This record gives sequence, C-alpha cells and structure tokens, in this order.
Amino acid sequence: MPSPNHKLHNLTLLFLISVSFFGLILTVLLSLYMPISQEDFVWRKPLVGSAFGAVCVLGTLAVFFPRTCSSFFDAGKREKRRNRFFGFKQNVSISHTTTSTLRGHHPLCGHFSAHIFRLGSRIFCATCSGLFIGALIAFAGAGMFFFGNWQMGQNAFLAVLVGAVGVVLGLLQSPLPMLQNSVIRLFSSIFFVVGTFLILVGIEELARNTSVDLFLVALSVLWLMTRISLSQWDHERICSKCTSGSCNFAE
Repeated sequence: MPSPNHKLHNLTLLFLISVSFFGLILTVLLSLYMPISQEDFVWRKPLVGSAFGAVCVLGTLAVFFPRTCSSFFDAGKREKRRNRFFGFKQNVSISHTTTSTLRGHHPLCGHFSAHIFRLGSRIFCATCSGLFIGALIAFAGAGMFFFGNWQMGQNAFLAVLVGAVGVVLGLLQSPLPMLQNSVIRLFSSIFFVVGTFLILVGIEELARNTSVDLFLVALSVLWLMTRISLSQWDHERICSKCTSGSCNFAE
C-alpha cells in the first residue's frame, strides 16, 4: 500500500505537470491574442534579462552543487539519496549490503544506460549535461537580446511556437518510451532550456510588458522544477521494477 508521503509526492507531481501545461497553453494563447498595451519602460529589457540570467546561473550551479539541489526536492528522504540528482559527478561509492557504484549519479546496473553517455573514460548524465549546455546557450542569447541589439522582429510568434515544442519535449522526455535514448535525452534537454528562452524573447517582442515578462521568467522556473520532479519520478519508476536486493538507490 502506498505510503502517505508517496501519495503526497504523486499529487505534487500531478499539480506541477498540470500547472506547467496550463501555463504553456496560456502563453501560446497570449502570443496569439495580446491584450496588454506595450510599455516604454527603458529598464524593462535589462531587468527581465537579469532575472532570466539569474535563473540560468542558478540552473548551472545546481549542476555543480547537486547536494543542495537534491535535498530541496528530496525533503524527507534519506540522507544517503542526496547525491543522486544533478551534476557532473566523478565516481561515487555508497556502501550497501554490497557496494553499489554511481556513474554520472546513476547506478551501473544497466537499467539507466539511456540516462548516461561517455566522453572518454568519464560518464555523464545526459539530462543534466543537456540542461547545462542549454543554460549556457540561453544565457548567451539573453545577453545578446536583452543587453544587445538582437531583435526577433517578425519571427517573434514563430519563436514562441518553437519554444513551446521544446518545453513539451523536455517535459515528456521521461514519460515517453520513444525518448529513452541518451542522445535524445541530451538534445531534448538542451532544446527544453533554449525553448524557454525562445518563448520569453518571443513574448517580449510581442507584448513588451514587464509584468508579462517576469511572469514568464517565473513560469520557466516552474517548468524546470517540473522537469526535475519528472526525472525523479522516472528514476523511482525504473528502480521499482528492479529485482536486485543489494541496491537501495531509490529508497
């Protein structure tokens, strides 16, 4: 019988998914029917660019400091799980009944082969690597758009649509079997982050409204939280089907 904490986790995940897709649909509709008058606030773009840049920086820090990030999302879980999520990790060993070794913060049991890729002798998490690369691209793009002279012009609505596709693929990466490949996971994660950036700059070109822009920055954080929670759910789903008695990776 599922524990109360497990039920609460499932309800939280369902809530995040529902709000994420509702926000995405609302964003696309907003780009079609822009009812808000445009502003001439001179600091609008630097303000929004700084807020989005901060999100990108925090996202990249989560890659290199996985303990803090994972403890936030795994509140109430055992301390030994704190190193599971987010990060380019060197080999880490955790003592169980028999020693279980993590590579790219995944156990080397074969069930997570679609979650990792190799560069030489090093093993990395495909999703985390994609999120990291995507954050770097989005950060550079934000610098050119919000602090430079880059403009979307007539392509603003197209940017929103392309970005929406990227967000959808990122959110559906874990549930859909067809996306269970390390290369696909890598590029869909990159596309996911870049997609949030394209939505933001597209809406900025169409609305030019500070409140709408900051709402989208907050929405991008929600999408990222949902993506992280779905990744955790995927890990737990895989481990729930495992018959090994020597690994307590998912406990």
